[in-house]
Amino acid sequence: MGVKYKSERELKLLRDAGQIVGQTHQKIAEMIRPGLNILEIERFIAEEFARRGAIETFRNYSPAPKYPPYPSNVCISINDELVHGIPRDRVLQEGDIISIDLGATYQGYVGDAAFSYGVGEVSDDVKQLLKVTEDSLWAGIRAMGTAKYVNDICAAIEDAITPSGFGIVRGYGGHGVGRSMHEEPHVPNHRMPHHGPRVRPGMVLALEPMVNLGAADVEEADDGWTVVTKDGSLSCHFEHTIALRDGGEVEVLTLP
Repeated sequence: MGVKYKSERELKLLRDAGQIVGQTHQKIAEMIRPGLNILEIERFIAEEFARRGAIETFRNYSPAPKYPPYPSNVCISINDELVHGIPRDRVLQEGDIISIDLGATYQGYVGDAAFSYGVGEVSDDVKQLLKVTEDSLWAGIRAMGTAKYVNDICAAIEDAITPSGFGIVRGYGGHGVGRSMHEEPHVPNHRMPHHGPRVRPGMVLALEPMVNLGAADVEEADDGWTVVTKDGSLSCHFEHTIALRDGGEVEVLTLP
C-alpha cells in the first residue's frame, strides 16, 4: 500500500499516543531492580493505560497467520531474548539485561517504543552493548533530518554499530507507524539493496536497532513469539517513534 505520510492533525494524535508510551516507560525505568518479578511490570502497564484511556496495542496482536494472538500488553525480553518475550513468573537477577517494548493506541493512533536496561551492577560488555545500541538509534534519528531516502537512515544505524564488532540482527527492524502499529516501510538496521521510499515531511517511523553481543543469528522459540540469539549471547533493543516535520525538523514522539 506504500508509505502513509501524515497530516499535522495526525501528527498531533501520534504525539499524544507517543507521550503515553514514553511517560509510561519513564515510570517503568524506576521499577527495574534485582528481585523484581516482571509480572509487576505487566500489571503496572494495565493500570497506567486504563487510567489514561489508552488501549493495549500489543494484546491479541498477530501480524500473520503463523503467529498466535500475543497474550500480553508488553514484550519483555531478558538476556539472550532479542524481542517479543512474553512476560511470565520470572524475577530479575543482578547483571541481567532487560528489554521492554511497549505500544499504546490512543484515539486511533499508535505510539511504540522500547528501551533496554542493565539490572543492578552489570559487566563492562553489557554497558558497551547498551551504549552502542542506544547511540545507533540516535544516529538514525539524526539522519532522518537530512536523509533523501529511507536507506540513508538504515546506513547511519549500521555505521554506528559496525565499529563495535557486535552482531547486527537481520530480518527484524523498524517500520512505519500510524493507525496501525506496523505500516510501510520496513526499516532494517543495515543497508538495503535499494534506496527505499523517499523521506519527506509527514513520514513517521519507529526506528529500532537490535544488536547482539555475539553473532547476529537469531531464531524463534517454541512459544511462537520470543526471538533468541542462536549462540546464547546477550541482546539489546532500543526504539523510538519519530516524525519528520517541515524544514527538516525531526520530532521524537515517544520522548517524554
